[in-house]
Amino acid sequence: MKGIILAGGSGTRLYPLTAAVSKQMLPIYNKPMVYYPLSVLMLARIKEILIITTREDNDIYRKLLGDGSNYGIKLSYAIQDSPNGLADAFIIGEDFINNDDVCLILGDNIFYGGQLKQIISKGINTVIKKNEACIFGHQVSDPSRYGVMVIDGNSNVLKIEEKPKKPKSNIAVVGLYLYPNDVVAKAKKIQPSSRGELEITSINNLYIKEKRLKIEQLGRGFGWLDTGTYESLIDASIFIRTIEKRTGLKIGCLEEIALNNEWITTNQLESLINQLKESDYKNYLKSIIYERN
Repeated sequence: MKGIILAGGSGTRLYPLTAAVSKQMLPIYNKPMVYYPLSVLMLARIKEILIITTREDNDIYRKLLGDGSNYGIKLSYAIQDSPNGLADAFIIGEDFINNDDVCLILGDNIFYGGQLKQIISKGINTVIKKNEACIFGHQVSDPSRYGVMVIDGNSNVLKIEEKPKKPKSNIAVVGLYLYPNDVVAKAKKIQPSSRGELEITSINNLYIKEKRLKIEQLGRGFGWLDTGTYESLIDASIFIRTIEKRTGLKIGCLEEIALNNEWITTNQLESLINQLKESDYKNYLKSIIYERN
């Protein structure tokens, strides 16, 4: 399975923060926002990843992340010239996806939980073994702000309602999606919505019609944060800071995940550390080496 991070858009809700920098480059506590969705894909052991950005921001992502070799992965880049919707990612990424299945994660969504790797792996197995799509849900207190799912007792998604006035459930659709390879053909088939965008809900509705859409629910103990507002940016930073200060572990540390996945060696990590300027992040990476020696 391959991965796509959608890091385009103009981030107008966060103006003037985004007047000169991509939203997904804004800091969430001590790391760029894009580190967090990238870390999720790496935890799911997805090694080939496409990052879709605006034309103006493409170079800065390349400067930050390079070709991915520092993390034992392969990064590619593509451009979304205009905000044509989430489903546009599959059309832009058609050649990258090729004959593989694909995971799409939104660049402004942050996920946290001790069993996150396992639950994503379960969803990946659904796609690979059953040729069904799998989306993820999280319980929310204000479902009328989100797309919410109606599901049955067998984890089948029966319906998705966008920002309903009278929600039939409190399970919101989060920004993490797993699809079989035929999602590319479906993306080409759907029509733009009234907003002029190719909606991910339109893709999901096609799978619902075929009875091929499953849900994996992120239950108690999981955190999901959508960082699209000033307040949610602060909330996300406070959340990450609280967990890191309490545990002494970093969330979204790409080098650590790569080492744990055995995609890089301790010698390679030491070489990377030597290239970094003095910082708390560098000291953390040094502590990882120290604990393993």
